[in-house]
Amino acid sequence: MNVKAVKDKFRLSDFIMLTLAGIINAIGVTVFLAPLRLFDSGLSGTAYLFNQLTPDWLGLWFFLIVLNFPFYIIGLKRMGKKFVCYSLWAIGIYSLFSFLIQSVFPIDWSGGSPIVGEDKLLAAIFGGLISGIGSGLTIRYGGAIDGVEVMAVMFAKKIGMTVGTFIMSYNVILYTVSAIIFKSWDIPLYSVLAYAVGLKAVDFIVDGLDKGKAAWIVSDKHEEVAKALSDDLFRGITVLDGMGYYSKAEKKVLYVVVNRFEIAKLKSIVKSVDPKAFVAIFDISDTMGVNVRFKQNDYEKAAGIKRKRFRPVDKVLALIDPAAKNKRRSVTPPQGAVTPAEAMPPQISEEPKNTPVRENDATTPSCEETKAESLPVEASGADGEEKDN
Repeated sequence: MNVKAVKDKFRLSDFIMLTLAGIINAIGVTVFLAPLRLFDSGLSGTAYLFNQLTPDWLGLWFFLIVLNFPFYIIGLKRMGKKFVCYSLWAIGIYSLFSFLIQSVFPIDWSGGSPIVGEDKLLAAIFGGLISGIGSGLTIRYGGAIDGVEVMAVMFAKKIGMTVGTFIMSYNVILYTVSAIIFKSWDIPLYSVLAYAVGLKAVDFIVDGLDKGKAAWIVSDKHEEVAKALSDDLFRGITVLDGMGYYSKAEKKVLYVVVNRFEIAKLKSIVKSVDPKAFVAIFDISDTMGVNVRFKQNDYEKAAGIKRKRFRPVDKVLALIDPAAKNKRRSVTPPQGAVTPAEAMPPQISEEPKNTPVRENDATTPSCEETKAESLPVEASGADGEEKDN
């Protein structure tokens, strides 16, 4: 299998989502931020600054193309053909719709933003949120809508900075210059707010709301802990060999991935089984591969057991018809399955061997016992049986 061919494969669905990302970003910047002179981050904010200092015929779309394209072309070899093509496509859509919104569509800009008016706080919050969603979608589908990220990858290490520090430093310089040029500090401060909201939106789109959590569990009762977690959380668990550095004692280490809503339950389960267990929990941004979550009724499917569905109308009918009050949800074993009554070992008589057999003693079960054993087995409380009120 050619891994490089699969990695560089272009998908139509990706281009559709990148198109949507470019449109969303254009709406966030041109409808909310630009009318109130608030700045987006990176080269997008730089493009807006140049747009304010140059003639009107040089629109925002022009500087978006001029500033971003050279960095992607220079970074083609390092970033890869697919990444550069996806990024240029998103920037092209972003530039196109910025031009359409500002110059073609019949929008009245006399009152500031057509949606929030002159309210800079709302413009900063929603402009940063919407543009952050667009940027996050671009990153999620394999591109980047701002060339400052490519610039950071190319030059950060050469000047002894991390990529994140480089981007933040660039934005601080951009906002400071804008404050000096426009002789106002409220604009860069609101722009910082928009930038912070946009960062959270990017994290939400890229990582998702339900971020995964991974837990390392070291316990002397690893079997009991693993069984309790598997039974209650229905999660796959990996058992690893470990050894204490100081004690040189061999230990078993459990590794399990859950979502953030299951962390409290995981801690409670581990503490109830082994209060002395060591648990370390950390964030994971993404997972891939087989699904490690098992459904509670997987064992029933494997056994071919069909469970009767409970409907709210059944409860209403039970109130109307007293005879239906004794009806319970039951689990019907498959044909040929051994019922618990049949699976019970025969009881050994405690009578002495020499005790004569009385005429009334029966060596075979009675008709009533046979009939009782052939009835469907009622579901236990754990299987969802509804108790009588």
